[in-house]
Amino acid sequence: MAISVVLLLLSVQWSWAQEDPLLPFSEHLDPEHNVQLKWGFDEIQGTILFELTVNTSGWVGFGFSPKGGMTGADIVIGGVRPEGNYFTDRHAGGNSMPVIDQKQNYKLVSLNESNKKTVMKFLRSIEACDENDLTITNLPMKLIYAYGQTDDITYHSTQRGTKEVNLLKYMPRVNPPNSKYFDMTMVNFTVPTNQTHYHCKIMKAPKFDRKQHIYRIEPVITNFDLVHHLLLYRCPPTVTEPLEGECYTSFRTNQCMETIAVWGVGGAAFELPELAGLPIGGNVGDFLYRLEVHYNNANKTAGRVDNSGLRFHYTSELRQHDAAVLGTGLVVASGYAIPPKAKSFLTYGLCDTAYISQVLEAPQDLQVFSVMLHTHLAGRKVRVGHFRGGKQIDFLAVDENYDFEYQDVTNLGKTKTVKLGDKLLVECTYNTENRTALTWGGLSTSDEMCLAFLFYYPAMNLSGCMSFPNITTLRSEMGTPVLNNWLSMMSMKSWNDTSINQYQQTLKRIDQLVVIADSFKNISRNTGLIPNLSVIPSAPCMSGCDTRSLASLSLLLCLAVQFMQKYY
Repeated sequence: MAISVVLLLLSVQWSWAQEDPLLPFSEHLDPEHNVQLKWGFDEIQGTILFELTVNTSGWVGFGFSPKGGMTGADIVIGGVRPEGNYFTDRHAGGNSMPVIDQKQNYKLVSLNESNKKTVMKFLRSIEACDENDLTITNLPMKLIYAYGQTDDITYHSTQRGTKEVNLLKYMPRVNPPNSKYFDMTMVNFTVPTNQTHYHCKIMKAPKFDRKQHIYRIEPVITNFDLVHHLLLYRCPPTVTEPLEGECYTSFRTNQCMETIAVWGVGGAAFELPELAGLPIGGNVGDFLYRLEVHYNNANKTAGRVDNSGLRFHYTSELRQHDAAVLGTGLVVASGYAIPPKAKSFLTYGLCDTAYISQVLEAPQDLQVFSVMLHTHLAGRKVRVGHFRGGKQIDFLAVDENYDFEYQDVTNLGKTKTVKLGDKLLVECTYNTENRTALTWGGLSTSDEMCLAFLFYYPAMNLSGCMSFPNITTLRSEMGTPVLNNWLSMMSMKSWNDTSINQYQQTLKRIDQLVVIADSFKNISRNTGLIPNLSVIPSAPCMSGCDTRSLASLSLLLCLAVQFMQKYY
């Protein structure tokens, strides 16, 4: 039995070693490229996974330092001896041998040595677990490393160093030698005095003889106080002529709905991971694109001229995968309302990927690596639940402190697989305690939305996967089947905690119209029900195996027991 468990663990460890999606980020910590760090994290579970590869057959050390030196550093040291592996969680009081922590809060996943390389993979909590650990924050952290050529852990005068890296908000600055960029912007557009205006410009992108990959997207904003968000859509082949005008007022602007890029208030540049790029040119086709700029002219000022848009950095050095963006959440329309005086009101948007095959001939699983969550002013939280086989298996993304003024495309920390047949539920929480009237779903900043834009690969010709409450059922459930009567009732209703809760439960209970659209406006319409979204508890602090004197077989058994405890 023990041997079979060991073999099982070895198999799992091997599969993890091959599973690049768990370690999407990579940095060389030294100029000579002798020390490479790969990592991935799960903010929902509260864990971070590291893989350190060092060109040595001796001991290796890695850690976090408050100021870049040994003093106060949180360190792990490991290596491979003939009698077995060693791996310890330590801390340093100064320029002396780091002391072994009383609590071992790092968990060794694998440790091996071959061809004069040592590869150490280990897991820890993002939060500090005791007074000798350092919390991994959203800010750049000083990473320290050291190694020796033997397993005699001694002073390291040259084989050491420090590098500052933002582990949780990582954005690589990759600059291929042949990289260039182009802009797609408004040109001298005079912003109307309306408080809300959506302006659209259908235009051609630069023409490329062969496919290129866009690897970085930057906002080009000339009026930060007016521009609320930017979206770039790819048009279907039926749209062949440029056009400029107010969005959603003509059939032609409504045709271009496949999201290519997105930017929101407070967002910065976005860099795609090194294995994926947004395709343009070549066999992608000579499509037109629609730039949508949402202007929020709160003071209704006249005469403001704007040239905002997006800058796309591209390269002919193609990456492994074509990436794309899928819009999910609640269909933006005025058929639902958020009541006033609500402290915490929930809305839901359902995506059932089982229906993708109704609009695509050969759909594939989605490998999701980044997301942008979006509501308007009343939004307080956004959660994207992930369901498989009728059960919630994860959160795809969560923002428990959503801030309208800071909307950014964020890395998930690892690539998450959405299998065909999985369901995604976008849940938004709103606060309308300071409002006296209904807040309707809609385009205005004072209206509301509940959206999650998923960046994934391999690219498919998908536009959106969203849902909307069955309005006929909603009116019937609330005792007002006639539309005008329902609108009057909603507007005149005396909203309190009881009536707000009853309305929210009705919205959740009734059937949803699930809509999936491809790039060419082919649409499937089905029905579905909102599943229950639960909170997945964060992982506790790591409890690592004490490997100071363990033989390799004992270490494997220890890890095997921990694996069985976690997954069975």
